[in-house]
Amino acid sequence: MYDLIIIGGGPAGLTAGIYAQRAKLNTVLLEKQMVGGQIAVSDVIENYPGFPSISGAGLMEKFEEHAKGLGLKIQFTEVINITAEGKEKVVKTSDGDLRAKAIIVATGARPKRLGAPGEKELTGKGVSYCATCDGPFFRNRTVMVVGGGDTAVKEASYLSKIASKVYLVHRRDKFRAEKMHQEKVEATPNIEILRSHTLKEIKGEGGVVTKAVVQDLKHCEMKEIALEGVFIFVGINPTTDFVDVDKDEGGFIKANQKMETSIPGIFAAGDCRTTPLLQVATAVGDGAIAAYMAESYIESHK
Repeated sequence: MYDLIIIGGGPAGLTAGIYAQRAKLNTVLLEKQMVGGQIAVSDVIENYPGFPSISGAGLMEKFEEHAKGLGLKIQFTEVINITAEGKEKVVKTSDGDLRAKAIIVATGARPKRLGAPGEKELTGKGVSYCATCDGPFFRNRTVMVVGGGDTAVKEASYLSKIASKVYLVHRRDKFRAEKMHQEKVEATPNIEILRSHTLKEIKGEGGVVTKAVVQDLKHCEMKEIALEGVFIFVGINPTTDFVDVDKDEGGFIKANQKMETSIPGIFAAGDCRTTPLLQVATAVGDGAIAAYMAESYIESHK
């Protein structure tokens, strides 16, 4: 029987763990895959205070070291569902049931698939959703990045240092990314920006990517581009299927300023909840608030 169970080992979950340990709560953090979350595969982070430039893995190592140094217990298991039994919450995992007085869901989100023909079949064979993970395989080759947000633009910039040529494809004529990132890719010689274009199909030969078919939306023209890799960054899906609380249309958990969900004693923090900004800094703030409010909840329900 725990005071608090934290689900998810990214920035929000680890921060919640740090605050929970300092509050002397009997806590366990459950993580399905690896500690650090999605940010752990980012090449460079330049907007987290105190670290002008650091890798995602490097930053998350510091988070993990801090949390473990305070005694946080981390268990690797998959959460199947959460149910309530009176004042207790029961977390069903692949390794058995765990009980707690309060829960913090900090499971983040995963990359969204585009759904283009050839995408599924060629995933891992030239189609990727992580430039930091797979970029080195495309050294001195031609690749395409699809998307118009911060992630797409930043990853295109990263890939330009490895690949000989990068096509940046965006369906609109304006990017959603921060201006400084836009200006950087626009000034990079080996990045060709295809605005008002969509990826229609990914083709392969011998089990690997060889071409991408794009459509010029302004002129309704289709063209094939010879390349070896396609990196897709068109959004994310929250990892929230296992918990039955109120969610928005995208599946993100609805939580108030206190990180409270529609079920008392269940809190949400980080990218899995409805928020206008998905960043390490905001996830850290969420995690701190969630742990503080979870402590208050536990104290008031003794």
